[in-house]
Amino acid sequence: MDAIQALQRTPLFGELDGPDLEALATRAVERRVNRGEILFMAGDPAGGLYVVVEGSIRAYRVNADGREQTLHVEKAGATLAEVAVFDEGCYPSTTAAEEDSVLLFIEKRDVLSLCLERPRISVAALKLLARRVRNCAALVESLSLRDVDRRLAGLLCDEASDHSRRSGSSVTFELALTHQQMASRIGSVREVVSRALARLEQGGLIEMDGRRITIPDEKALRDYGAG
Repeated sequence: MDAIQALQRTPLFGELDGPDLEALATRAVERRVNRGEILFMAGDPAGGLYVVVEGSIRAYRVNADGREQTLHVEKAGATLAEVAVFDEGCYPSTTAAEEDSVLLFIEKRDVLSLCLERPRISVAALKLLARRVRNCAALVESLSLRDVDRRLAGLLCDEASDHSRRSGSSVTFELALTHQQMASRIGSVREVVSRALARLEQGGLIEMDGRRITIPDEKALRDYGAG
């Protein structure tokens, strides 16, 4: 996929016309990262934003004890680090590749110039930032008001929607995340996630066969996760 096609897939730049896309593509710098490689760290000076062309990038924060909290995971067609571009601050989170990934880097000055010249880009940026705020509000609610079992139930429903085979109300999927990755998604630790999985299975909400998980009644699990 070339740079123009990658930019067209994003909500931020998707409405640009041909000449603008070509001009922006010529300024975009390709960056390749391997699985587990850090793209940037929280607190680093922000020079611009990234477009995910291929792969998957996770944004997270780490506390003094080394415990991670995943904020969001972005795949092809998404952008990263918009907040730091528009508030002219540092990167608010650390980001790492969950798999080998290809990205485009666009300097802050080029993004801001586009926003001044093309009001539609500014509106798209506002919508994108508003969605980030909503997602952060939902994350705060989940961490504050739901116990680990319910947070895990919600995560399993989300994973099932992306990777499942369906048969009536039953859903079966291969769990791609490790227990540690699930823990970082829901603000817990690996041992607690393992026990929570066992409780969900004992309660009949899931069935486990190695990494294969069956949800007998997806609505029941989602309702349980909603608390």
